[in-house]
This record gives sequence, C-alpha cells and structure tokens, in this order.
Amino acid sequence: MSILKDTIFILLNVKIVNNETQLYRYKKLLTYIDEEFKETINIPKIEAACNYSYRNINRIFEAINHETIGKYIKRIRLEKAAQYLKYTHENISEIAYEVGYADVAVFSKAFKKKFNCSPSKFRERNKHIQHHDPVVPEDTKNTNYFDVSFEIETLPDMTILGLEYKGSYEDLKSIDKTWKQLIWYASKKRLLDDTTIHFAEILDDDEITEHIKCRYTSAIVLEDDSQFEPNGFFVKKIIKSRKYAKFSHKGTHESCMDTYGKIYANWMTEIQLEMSDAPVLEFYLNDETHDSSENLITEIYIPIA
Repeated sequence: MSILKDTIFILLNVKIVNNETQLYRYKKLLTYIDEEFKETINIPKIEAACNYSYRNINRIFEAINHETIGKYIKRIRLEKAAQYLKYTHENISEIAYEVGYADVAVFSKAFKKKFNCSPSKFRERNKHIQHHDPVVPEDTKNTNYFDVSFEIETLPDMTILGLEYKGSYEDLKSIDKTWKQLIWYASKKRLLDDTTIHFAEILDDDEITEHIKCRYTSAIVLEDDSQFEPNGFFVKKIIKSRKYAKFSHKGTHESCMDTYGKIYANWMTEIQLEMSDAPVLEFYLNDETHDSSENLITEIYIPIA
C-alpha cells in the first residue's frame, strides 16, 4: 500500500471515528452483510440496509476494513466454503450454491485464486479431519488425545454489548487490550455487576482466514431491558437462541488451542454433529484476579444444526 493511500486511510478513519452517524450506518451495513452474505447482495440492498449512498458507504467501509464491500463479501463467502470443505461431506457443487455461487466453475476459479488450490485439493489437504487420522502434537501422543466430552445445550436470546478485535488469535495482549476497553466502557455506563456474564464470539477459522483479518468480539450479556445505545465501535445486538455443543477447557487461554485441536480432530468421526453457521462462543467463568491461570475455566460453545 502506498504512503499516500495509507495517509488517506488514516485521515478517513479519524473522521469516521468522530462521526457517530457514519459509524452507525457502517455498523448497520456490517451486520446486514454478515447475516446475509450468502444471498444476492446488490447496490440497492446495500443502500437500503444503511440508508446511505453506495459510493459513500463503500469509502467508509474500505477506510475501516482496508477492503471494499465487494471484496469483503467475496472473501467471507470463499472462507465459509473452505470451512464446509474442511468440516462437512457436502459435494463441491452444493457448497458453491450454499455460499452464493450459481456456477460451480466460477466458484472453483475464485476459490483457486484465493487459496492457491482447487476446492477438491483443499479438501484433500484436510482429509485428516474428514477421516480419523488427525495430526497429533508430539507432546500429547502418550495421552488420550481423542477423549473429548461435551453436552448439548440451547442458549436463550442474549442482548449483548461487544467490541470487535481484528487480528491474530495468538496476539493475547491485543485481545486483552480490547477487553480492557470494553470493561472500561461498560463500567462507565454502569453495566457491570458481580453477575455479569463475560464471553467472546470467535468468528473465523485462523487456518483459513488471514490472521490480520480474524475477528474476535469481546462481549458482556446485558439485561433485556437495557435501553442505552452504544457509541463508537461498541455494538449492542441480540444473539438469537441457538443449539450448541458445549465443551470445557481448564487452563490458560494459550492452552485453549489444545482443546480446540481435540474437538476438531474428532468432529467428523467421534462427535458427528453438523455445524451451524454462527460464531463459536467462549464463556469465561473466572479470571486471574481470583484464580491462577492454570485454574481458569473456559466453556466453548460450538454452534450445531
């Protein structure tokens, strides 16, 4: 990216952050796209979703995301297709149609351009997940790596306040900074008490999505009658009731990836549930101010159909 273009992005971001109307329109559009990206999204629908001209909202969107609306939609469609190839037995034509491609040849060409391999080759590379042949870390080969217990649970509708972080899931310092910003804001608005539920939405698979674009939303559950509307990049929304497979992890947040490894290594063969198109949720039952990092409890909720 050129110095001039970098400067333009910075100036636009400063202007946008200080313009609540533009931020509100951007957040409305982002919510619409994330919910409807598999459907036909055209300029009239985009303008109706945010009550703004396409030209202006596209400039705002690109300033914040460093990619246009069109490129964003195309990317998340292809990344969703990659998840289907990795975790389901659906054939390629069905997956293409599911993510919004009517022509499988067009889909295959776009997929290859993004992932440097055909959809069939991508599935072949991930066949250890489709078959009971996971790649087991060296330090776990002498343990029962495949013993993963879970419960089926349906969560009710939840009104939440969230703040999104975008970047590597391994950058725990930046994620912690996002949490501190959320807690500061929620405290300022008097939204916290001893019963407040803290959790996160994990929106992307970091083996598919570029690390700099992986999305993580730190969040708290609000009372249903909470009337305030957040400003800036803080978002208030409702997470609809959904069924999940609930897993439990005990230990540091860094070691949580080991539990995810066990879950996904067994997903197709032992767990045998159909994933649903929704973010993974992590509920944090305690914190390091009260317990040691080795005793932290994280409940992992994988959405299922």
